[in-house]
Amino acid sequence: MKKIMFLLAVCTFFVTAKTNAQEDANRECQIKYNLFKGDYKSKKYDDAFTNWTYLLDNCKDLSVNIYKYGSKLAQDVKKDPALAKRVYEQRLEFFPKHHDTKNNIAKAHSDYATYLAKNKLASDVEIFNILELAYKISPKDMSVKNIYKYFQGITDKYKETEPQKVFDTYDDVIESVGEKLDDYTKKINELTKDSTRVLDAKEKRRLRAYNINSKALGQIEGGLDKMIIDLATCENLIPLYKRDFEANRTNETWLKRAVSRMFYKGCQSDPLYADLAKAYAEASPSPEAYAFYANVLEDNGDTSGAAAMRQKSFDLETDPIKKARYKLKFAEAAKSRGQLAKARSLAREALSFNRNFGKAYLLIGRLYQSSVNKCGSSEFEKRMVYAAALRQAKKASAVDPSISSLARRYIATYKGNLPSKKVIFNEAVKIGDSYTIKCWIGETVKVASSD
Repeated sequence: MKKIMFLLAVCTFFVTAKTNAQEDANRECQIKYNLFKGDYKSKKYDDAFTNWTYLLDNCKDLSVNIYKYGSKLAQDVKKDPALAKRVYEQRLEFFPKHHDTKNNIAKAHSDYATYLAKNKLASDVEIFNILELAYKISPKDMSVKNIYKYFQGITDKYKETEPQKVFDTYDDVIESVGEKLDDYTKKINELTKDSTRVLDAKEKRRLRAYNINSKALGQIEGGLDKMIIDLATCENLIPLYKRDFEANRTNETWLKRAVSRMFYKGCQSDPLYADLAKAYAEASPSPEAYAFYANVLEDNGDTSGAAAMRQKSFDLETDPIKKARYKLKFAEAAKSRGQLAKARSLAREALSFNRNFGKAYLLIGRLYQSSVNKCGSSEFEKRMVYAAALRQAKKASAVDPSISSLARRYIATYKGNLPSKKVIFNEAVKIGDSYTIKCWIGETVKVASSD
């Protein structure tokens, strides 16, 4: 009995000693962590580094901030590749699924790939593999440059042998980025809905951040589209979708992407488009599917059926951002049928649901541009149509940071096509005079010169 009591006492002693030691270690970790975090946020990086190395060795699972902040110390302050690699690997080991999850993990992969590429510390294959990890977690939280780099790798690898993989990757990225853009658009709209309200300093910072992020995300679509412009043609899309249609007749995602790509690439005249749109509407009785199918009805001469289908798709949608998008889709369809005034009216309706919808302004500008030779008899009258188009492009650039770079290209084109000073002089008008454009446009603009 005495032996048993002795053994119990010994065990209790060691357990208590171990517990006390663990508590002391935890306490020391917390003290070091607080000192490190304070010094880091005060930009006292040398002081922060001392406590950080202790945390890296002894408190590996205390906080993900050890690695979030530590990556800067390793990469930017100490410029130590071996240390940066250790930070990256330990973070993934101890915080593979942290509670602020996807964006931070995806960003960690993306940032590390950037560091490796910048310092030429890894091969293109190794960097691509890291970017692939980031992409699988959350494409929208990768840097713009890395999304380009990853998609370029996918395009180069599969464009000849498996183009569908290229399109699927493109769609995944665009859909993911689109969700993020919609979120920023709603936040921007909320902050700017009252033009008379003065924003406080915090709101101004938030608005600036939303605009910067929207602009960066908006660059992705244009950049990625350029990569596949030679691949995504009607000549390539139609046989590809014909081949895979039967196997995907009830696949909502595949149908949505196929219909959407054929629509925006101008492949609606092929009978396959109607088959795809009908199958999409049957597989997914959704607002978007009805919107596409309405175009098929219109093309088949069922004007009233198309109008009813469009109204149905519009009524089913509750999100104003998506309502605006559907209205613009209807406007694009009207433009393709030569119904320019109707297309403008629909684009303006889109703006009533999202006043910062730059693509709607750009469409109106393109409608005006397409009418240059129809809305005037003299060179001056024709070129003044560009002034109306220019005004729309400037509005797009001003309200929608996500398409600002695209809008600037339109602005440059329209400016370059305004009447010269000589043409203005020969018309017996002056720069700054008001001028009303003829025909269906009917807008009054200021006389301006390309010179």
